[in-house]
Amino acid sequence: MEDNDIREQEPNSRAATQAADPDALQKQRDEFYDLLLRKTAEFDNYRKRVERERQSASESAAASLITELLPLLDDLERALKADTGGEAADAYRRGVELIHRQLMDVLRKRGVRQIEALGVDFDPHQHQAVSYDAAPGHRDGEVVEEYRRGYMLGDQLLRPSMVKVAKGEA
Repeated sequence: MEDNDIREQEPNSRAATQAADPDALQKQRDEFYDLLLRKTAEFDNYRKRVERERQSASESAAASLITELLPLLDDLERALKADTGGEAADAYRRGVELIHRQLMDVLRKRGVRQIEALGVDFDPHQHQAVSYDAAPGHRDGEVVEEYRRGYMLGDQLLRPSMVKVAKGEA
């Protein structure tokens, strides 16, 4: 018991020194304030650096995709300049189909996939219904026509499919 009483009566030597020396307390406060300012500046610099790196990565990804699309743009410009009269119309169509395949290959390589719409049940998470009409021979809620194709990038919806949905006969 006596040991406990002695410990309770012993003042903390650092607290006693600080209480006795206000200059030491002021110096310690200034050190902590300086440390706070430095850490705040370091964090601000870190935040700015991460933002610059994120922006750079985003621009690099966009530049890479655009570089892959430029040859397709060149092909489309040549197709628009081509003579489409007579027998040239068939060659024109084949050329545009080739450009379409190339574009789909670029998008597929980047992880873009088409949303299957025809014949499936309407899904508001992937389809945008623009008409809802009776369609004999189709079940209620079935997609019977696709006006504009939808696309996904992984699990992210890029654009919903614009569709016509069958309405059950009442």
